[in-house]
Amino acid sequence: MPSMLHSRARGAAVLALFLVAPSTVHAQQPDYRRAEQFLTWNELPLIYAEYIAPTWMKDQHRFWYRVTTPRGAEFMLVDPATAQRTPLFDNARLAAAISRVADTTYDASKLPFTELRFGADEHHIQFNARRRGFSCDIVQYTCTRGDTIPARTAFVRSPDGRSEAFVRANNLFVRPVGGGTERQLTTDGVPLHSYGTGYPNPGVVRSRSTPRPTVQWSPDSRKIAVARHDQRGVEMIPYISMTPARPKLYQWPYALPGDSVVPTVDVHIVDVATRAKVRVQTPPKTTSSAFGAGAGGEQGWSAVRWSEKADRLYVLRSDRGPRTFMLLMANAVTGRTTTIAADSSKTFVEMNLGGGSPNYAVLHQGADILWFSERDGYGHLYRYGGDGTLKNQVTSGAWTVGDLLYVDEAAQWVYFTGRGREAGRNPYHTHLYRVRVDGTGIELLTPENADHSIVVAPSGKHFVDTYSFVDTPPVSVLRSMDGKVVLPLEKADISKLLAIGYRTPEPFVVKARDGTTDLYGVMYKPSNFDSTKKYPVIDQIYPGPQTTSVPPGFVPTLRPGSNQNMFGQVQALAELGFIVIQVDHFGGNKRSKAFHDYWYGNMGDNGLPDHVAAVKQLGARYRWIDLDRVGIYGHSGGGFASTDAILTYPDFYKVAVSMAGNHDNRTYQAAWGEKYQGFLVRDSVRRTDNWENQVNYLKAKNLKGDLFLMHGDMDDNVHPAMTLQVVNALIAANKSFDLLILPDRAHAMHQEPYVIRRTWDYFVRHLLGVEPPRNYEIKPGTS
Repeated sequence: MPSMLHSRARGAAVLALFLVAPSTVHAQQPDYRRAEQFLTWNELPLIYAEYIAPTWMKDQHRFWYRVTTPRGAEFMLVDPATAQRTPLFDNARLAAAISRVADTTYDASKLPFTELRFGADEHHIQFNARRRGFSCDIVQYTCTRGDTIPARTAFVRSPDGRSEAFVRANNLFVRPVGGGTERQLTTDGVPLHSYGTGYPNPGVVRSRSTPRPTVQWSPDSRKIAVARHDQRGVEMIPYISMTPARPKLYQWPYALPGDSVVPTVDVHIVDVATRAKVRVQTPPKTTSSAFGAGAGGEQGWSAVRWSEKADRLYVLRSDRGPRTFMLLMANAVTGRTTTIAADSSKTFVEMNLGGGSPNYAVLHQGADILWFSERDGYGHLYRYGGDGTLKNQVTSGAWTVGDLLYVDEAAQWVYFTGRGREAGRNPYHTHLYRVRVDGTGIELLTPENADHSIVVAPSGKHFVDTYSFVDTPPVSVLRSMDGKVVLPLEKADISKLLAIGYRTPEPFVVKARDGTTDLYGVMYKPSNFDSTKKYPVIDQIYPGPQTTSVPPGFVPTLRPGSNQNMFGQVQALAELGFIVIQVDHFGGNKRSKAFHDYWYGNMGDNGLPDHVAAVKQLGARYRWIDLDRVGIYGHSGGGFASTDAILTYPDFYKVAVSMAGNHDNRTYQAAWGEKYQGFLVRDSVRRTDNWENQVNYLKAKNLKGDLFLMHGDMDDNVHPAMTLQVVNALIAANKSFDLLILPDRAHAMHQEPYVIRRTWDYFVRHLLGVEPPRNYEIKPGTS
């Protein structure tokens, strides 16, 4: 049996052509081949020097990076002290050296690796190519071939460079770097109560990758702080892989909202020499899943930090919700803790509005603490004393701090990114600033009116700044810490992209549902746009509220996997004859606390009233937008929102494509839903609860238009049960709809060429009123 329910008969699509005025449709079949050119993996090879990812040398000052050029990829070494940028090696000589030992000819313009690491010195590099490991001398240009080099993520190296920590069979081990005699540091780790990693979900069980253990070495390399995950008693959630001859059952712990038992994690300090272990005396931290070191601002293991002398460990802790965050200082010998700073909210507390590392820093050997809070209505930095006394507010105003990146303790400068401070600029654009610890002397260090991506050198002597806008390609420069340009690095070349007819998206500003608040969006038009025609509009949505969906920078160069691009593939869709938009809404992050809290407790809002208002304003502004043909699509939270849209606004949204939607967050992981919806409260008398306002299947009877639901049956993030609950309700309501279940696919099924093509087909057939090319095959990307 096929795994999909076929779309409606072709006759319905043909009939639609006669029901729409000929002047408002494109009678010809859309050019899929041309649209395919604008998929991310086809655009990126047409762009040179688009992305800078510096890797720092051992001196923490110099760095190298890989850059694409018309001659192929090159590896550049930058020395800020001399303001010089030189090739890391000679591509031609290295290609010849690799070819000699690999018994395969390699072209200098197509070296067989994209990542490398240095060996014992700067004369030797190591890399993997075609499942084999290579070590090459880049002075003598000789190579040897050996076993595949293990991924960095499986081991965490000590600061002295001698040892590395790893996890096996639920326990913590150390060994000399690169291999050698292993020492087991813990012995009581068991499944569901393990050190360093949580219980693997099906996606990891079926993957060959090894997750990075959640450990942190002390600065003197004598102790290790390690997370211990406790998932005992957490109810399991099942998955069944249907493709084997005998279907296989997978299960993993997955707490739902309202569950009394949820995953927790606490922190242990282990002495490497003696194996002595002490637990940091804090309540166990509730986690969103087996892998999270926390939710709501505790991003990964960066929430735990050692003091310079390794005598104290600072641990960020929150309650369930989270409605309170605390910074605790633990004695590294006894494990006893003292609260240094805290913050609370009636809704939820954030430690970083952009989803990065939590914004706190320990200065002057614990005498000062920098702490992030939204207590005045915007995300800002505050300074506490080591005894927990508030000294001063470091930043202030109607704008938000992004990431706390570096502190120069000697000069008393705090370096951080911020958004919305510069008048007349997009409030989602990131800039770098510095300010004195006492809150004086704030300076803008990146003056260009664009979105800036900043990487500060570990030495704190300079930073790499890559900046762009949606219609302006990236420029990368090296700056000193006062913002002065030391060395231009790269300027993206998009001439080949423009040669195929690429059209840059157009930013716009509209009013929110309140008629007052500015909302920022981006519009994509087909490259053959004709203002005398009318175009259907498609709303690409991802509601958050933990992130935003509108791209702040140059769209084709946003890295694969980002919400803004891989969730969208928006330009390719526009190329078929649509106006595609992305617009932010109330409830998103990165602006004020009130803006973010707007629909707390009512996730069914999804920002949709703002999207409807935005599309209507654009329709009134531009006569070539057809407000009678509006579609919407999205993945994950966007799948939830797109189905919500066509069921809540059935007379406005005519077509929806919904991928992997979390249609009822009572079936989604507890920590995420409880943060944005509040705690689940059941009313046994009325047989309802306070979460019903976000349930899509309760609106199934409202469906009027065309709805296409998709889900992977091994989605270990959003369980496929949520889509099937909607399916069940639509059947009960006697509604016609379309469904595609993708066997053995996890959450990222939206990146598959087949899924993209089926999305195109659906909008072409039901919104353009044209029959799409039958079984067109999109070639998968290799970039």
